Amino acid sequence: MSAASSGTGTTAFVALVPARYASTRFPGKPLVDIAGKPMVVRVAQRAIEAGAREVIVATDDARIRDAVAAHGFDVCMTRSDHSTGTDRLAEVVEQRALPDDTIVVNVQGDEPLLAPGLIARVAQRLADDPAAAISTACHPIIHESEAFSTNVVKVVLARDGAALYFSRATIPWARDAFAQDRSRVPPGLPLYRHYGLYAYRARFLRLYPKLAVSTIEGFEALEQLRALWHGYRIVVEITDAAPAPGVDTPDDLARVREIFAKGESS
Repeated sequence: MSAASSGTGTTAFVALVPARYASTRFPGKPLVDIAGKPMVVRVAQRAIEAGAREVIVATDDARIRDAVAAHGFDVCMTRSDHSTGTDRLAEVVEQRALPDDTIVVNVQGDEPLLAPGLIARVAQRLADDPAAAISTACHPIIHESEAFSTNVVKVVLARDGAALYFSRATIPWARDAFAQDRSRVPPGLPLYRHYGLYAYRARFLRLYPKLAVSTIEGFEALEQLRALWHGYRIVVEITDAAPAPGVDTPDDLARVREIFAKGESS
């Protein structure tokens, strides 16, 4: 589906939705039914609502291709041996010969509750900063359960909103406050949880597969550190609250189905 919509954004962008059938925890996840449509189609609709001028589902599976095409969305078949989702996006950029200055938003195929407005804002954040190669999102951390969890990725920001570093560690570390009490986050600590929604310039996606894996990326298991290590600028859109959760397990799917059934998906 390439027709422009009456979405929320003002910046022209292409939304790429990577979707793999194989999954260790939840095989066939992109095709699970949510209120009468496959989940990956629900995600593609979110991208249209955000104002994407074009939405392309990137997959290596014919079952996903057929289901997406049946609902009128464009599909790009990609290789099955990509080591990262970003490599899959890079292949789509090459296959479709997207111009270098195209803004490409990676909309994960397992987030049917993703707010269209956030997609549009992340795209706009990149458009507003010509020096940046990537934009992403974060929200303030308030609860200590997030602050000290290694499953929660944190991001430290510069004054202008550029990412200085991403880590699973608690950064910045409130030395004096945490020495006295680690049961709460001290007021005023600029502690942000990274949210994995990305916009890229197509030029960067063409370069990405050629970038060497960095040591810090390997230890932290955070792919975005490769870009920082090689000197690429990442700017960050700060949201007020945590975005809606994605679908990683059958229990997550049950909760999302309930939200759609109640008409609360918007």
